Amino acid sequence: MASAELTTGALAPVSHRLVIVTGPAGAGRSTAINVLEDFGFEAIDNMPLSLVPRLLSGPASERPLAIGVDARTRDFSAEGLWSTIQTLGARPGVSLSLLYVDCAPDTLLRRYSETRRRHPLSEAETPQDGIEKEALLLAGLRSRADILVDTSELSPHDLKAELARWFAQERSDALTVSVQSFSFKRGTPRGLDMVHDVRFLRNPHWDPALKPFDGRDEAVASYIAADPLYRPFLDKLVDMVTFLLPAYRDEGKSYVSIGLGCTGGQHRSVHLTEVLATALAQAGWQVSTRHRELERRQHVGAAKAGGV
Repeated sequence: MASAELTTGALAPVSHRLVIVTGPAGAGRSTAINVLEDFGFEAIDNMPLSLVPRLLSGPASERPLAIGVDARTRDFSAEGLWSTIQTLGARPGVSLSLLYVDCAPDTLLRRYSETRRRHPLSEAETPQDGIEKEALLLAGLRSRADILVDTSELSPHDLKAELARWFAQERSDALTVSVQSFSFKRGTPRGLDMVHDVRFLRNPHWDPALKPFDGRDEAVASYIAADPLYRPFLDKLVDMVTFLLPAYRDEGKSYVSIGLGCTGGQHRSVHLTEVLATALAQAGWQVSTRHRELERRQHVGAAKAGGV
């Protein structure tokens, strides 16, 4: 049985809380910045990357910071932003999250067509050219995001409601829990508080009838649950997580991220993510789910369909 990895321990006092907001133009990044400002954040949009570290060089901030960064930002590059995030996130007392506001390429194109706005990266070309350029420029950031919000089917009101689940300050004792599945082959997502390896369970990948489906499928779920280790592991997992969440809340955490990984991120980790999230919701916790590899495949498919 592969061991589960757990990251716990006393948390360093947080002197600076920073949320970096990025995503393709037209997806709602500016709206997200405004929403965070409504929630009590000090918001700064399109700040040059080279200046961001200076914001955290002073005394502790009374208000959390929300910084909007996109392809229009001076000296922007995906790797440059990621390097800045890693550097700042390693500083003691800094709590940093990357919020990626995304949207399907065909929806972005429709929005530009309806508003007759020029895409910031294609002033002399079509909006689709700009969308394609930006998709290449932002490649790699989406899968590294701590929080991903897809606005393809969201109104501004819906977006605010979604962000409220993560950032609203009305309830100081609120703790939001994110449970996400991933593939170890593509690396462990950053920002996780707990990581569990579920590759010891029987793998539906090797059953030709189940391979095309994912862990949300009933037949796949039954196959995984038939493993003799499944029920004991699940019971212990739910018991441990529900035991630890109050401790995280008491330490001042506003959200906790739990990762469940398997080989391909399609079957076992997806199923257990859904089951764990349901158990936590029934226990009264605010829970959201994310399936990184399924989202990635869907995003790639949408990009191909949209010509990106």
